[in-house]
Amino acid sequence: MMEGLFMLPALGISVFQKETMSVKGFAWSIGVILLLSLLCSLYGNKSERRFYAKEGMVCVGFSWILLSVLGCLPFYISREIPSFVDALFETVSGFTTTGASILSSVEDMSKGLLYWRSFSHWIGGMGVLVFVLAITSVGGSETGFTMHLLRAESAGPNVGKLTPKMKTTASILYWMYIALTALNVVFLLLGEMPVFEALCTAFGTAGTGGFGVANDSLAGYSPYIQNVTSIFMLLFGVNFSFYYLLMMKRFREFFKEEELRMYLGCVLIAVCLIVWNLRGVYDGFGETLRHALFQVSSIITTTGFATTDFAQWPEFSKAVLLCLMAIGACAGSTAGGFKCSRVLLLMKNARRSIRKVVRPQKVQAVRCNGHAVGEKVLDNISSYLVLYVLIIASSFFLISVDGYDLTTNISAVMACVNNVGPGFGLVGPTGNYGGYSILSKLVLIVDMLVGRLEIFPILILISRSTWRRK
Repeated sequence: MMEGLFMLPALGISVFQKETMSVKGFAWSIGVILLLSLLCSLYGNKSERRFYAKEGMVCVGFSWILLSVLGCLPFYISREIPSFVDALFETVSGFTTTGASILSSVEDMSKGLLYWRSFSHWIGGMGVLVFVLAITSVGGSETGFTMHLLRAESAGPNVGKLTPKMKTTASILYWMYIALTALNVVFLLLGEMPVFEALCTAFGTAGTGGFGVANDSLAGYSPYIQNVTSIFMLLFGVNFSFYYLLMMKRFREFFKEEELRMYLGCVLIAVCLIVWNLRGVYDGFGETLRHALFQVSSIITTTGFATTDFAQWPEFSKAVLLCLMAIGACAGSTAGGFKCSRVLLLMKNARRSIRKVVRPQKVQAVRCNGHAVGEKVLDNISSYLVLYVLIIASSFFLISVDGYDLTTNISAVMACVNNVGPGFGLVGPTGNYGGYSILSKLVLIVDMLVGRLEIFPILILISRSTWRRK
């Protein structure tokens, strides 16, 4: 029902712009969605009240697939994307905040569908189910299904509540999300960006998605707008619980967060390396710094906006961006990737393993922010790393059947699994994913969903043991 309501502004824009086919697409889609919602509500009244971690994973995994299938209907019914697989690819890319596109000319799309395309980033950035938790009353204990839903949909190795009540936690997260988005729109408008373009750009920035309204992404806008977008991409890559610390005036805890320091450190080091490597490519230090900061912010936060064709940069700079693509930003943010927190804990655990070889009898704990990290969390991260590598490797082999070059294929898989969007080669910032076969597109669709939901919900959804009755 929320998805159907979210389509209404896009329908209004299509009516205002007199886009007949778009109006038809949204009208039919909303009708189908509301009918299906009614049937689900009637059937759901008979459901059991027991709700555990398994049900949370299954609910989140299936919901994201269903929302994507229904969300692509306006593109398909309007015939602006005549292939259903292409429409699904574009929608999954939007909801998962990937930003990978099959469109060769974005500017030819109607305004209503452009708005829906960008707004899907905003919905998927924080998570539509978290939004539902924020606005609905649970009616009883909140220690059951709400926490399982939040943990299944939110990013990071260890997700907890900011406040004792789950609904309050979800509300705080979304109010911060809305406030930052509104602030981003204001700054873009101050740079004389048109209202429609400012909204679409802010949605893509907030969700760290990267769908733009122009074929050259943000390359055609002023340096002011590019710098504003760089800053806000970095802000949305920060764990939202850190902002809660600032709200509660717990400044000492905020500045002691090891994940935040690692995130900002990666940005600083990457910018310095790329600026050094790009000397002489652009006119002056200021322009070089602007492009370097923008692309580093875009890639580490897995947003995917571009101000220049970074696929033409020297190999060293592209190697830096590829590393950032894998690392990602903070857990608990709208960004994708492996996450700085996991990388940090893997490094600490590796250091502990080396020390245990030297002193095998000494009990050593992995600590983060002064607190011991549980062995269960560390085991989970190790399992996640194995699955992460296996998924990338298997996807790479599957899409290689299409015969594209190595750089294109590996960067396409990395960009989709990490929800970045543009890669290198034929899928660079000036290219698109339209040339891949149906099989490859389906593989990349699964990669985007797996990356956004951090692997486990999708794997649990398709596991045979999940559906066995005890």
